[in-house]
Amino acid sequence: MGSKLNHLAITTDHYTLLGMFYRAMFGMKASGDTAREMSAISIGDGYVGMTLIPRRGGRKAGLDHFGIEVDDLDAVRVKCEKKYPDIEFVKRPGNRPFTSFGCHDPAGTYFDLGQKKDANRAEVYAKGEWKQDNTISHFALRARQAEKLAEFYHDIFGLDALNSRTDEGGFQLTDGRVTMVIQPWKISSFNGAGIEQPGMDHFGFRVPSIEKLKAHINGVAKQNIALTPKPIDFDSEGEARLALLARCPHGTFQLADPDGTLIDVAEG
Repeated sequence: MGSKLNHLAITTDHYTLLGMFYRAMFGMKASGDTAREMSAISIGDGYVGMTLIPRRGGRKAGLDHFGIEVDDLDAVRVKCEKKYPDIEFVKRPGNRPFTSFGCHDPAGTYFDLGQKKDANRAEVYAKGEWKQDNTISHFALRARQAEKLAEFYHDIFGLDALNSRTDEGGFQLTDGRVTMVIQPWKISSFNGAGIEQPGMDHFGFRVPSIEKLKAHINGVAKQNIALTPKPIDFDSEGEARLALLARCPHGTFQLADPDGTLIDVAEG
């Protein structure tokens, strides 16, 4: 059963700014559909599509959810309902550019489910794949039941479990291109930093050269200060949070977008 980890979403008060940031810094492409972009902006790297959602009252800002594309959504639902009867599937509105259904894992982590034949596929999700230098490599979430979640995503979606564990005792699963990192959520992990609830933690890029990326970031910031990454280690709490982010095995350079979403970068 083929599954792809090819959707991410960020909820933000500054969705147009982030749309420009990710295009300018990492070369991601947008659909250019102006009418659609008044509601949300979808950008992509040729494989992963990322939707930037304007934040409404009652919604938290930041990395919001991910999405999985499957070959046969009905088969996934049947399999899941047999093994995990408490998992719910909810039909999503037709204006969503990626998803048909919303779902959740055993720990309550929400994710989208879509398939290629869906009528509502639009924008970067329907353009097909293209090649570019900078690509999304992974995303990470933190959960109290990390091992149980790893079993769920491997069993239901056929994601390959990597043999290597993270230094936090986390698990790694991949679709062959993008990796899902499931870190255990422990309150002690946030010693010295602000405590964050379980859920999506960060995502990362793979780039040809980190030094060239750093020079590019400086050049873009000099052209438009609004596109400057938000500092992480501005005080002791920030330093502690940066150190925790740096423990992810998939990055060697860390930054935050202008809205504070954490990004991990590696060469490759």
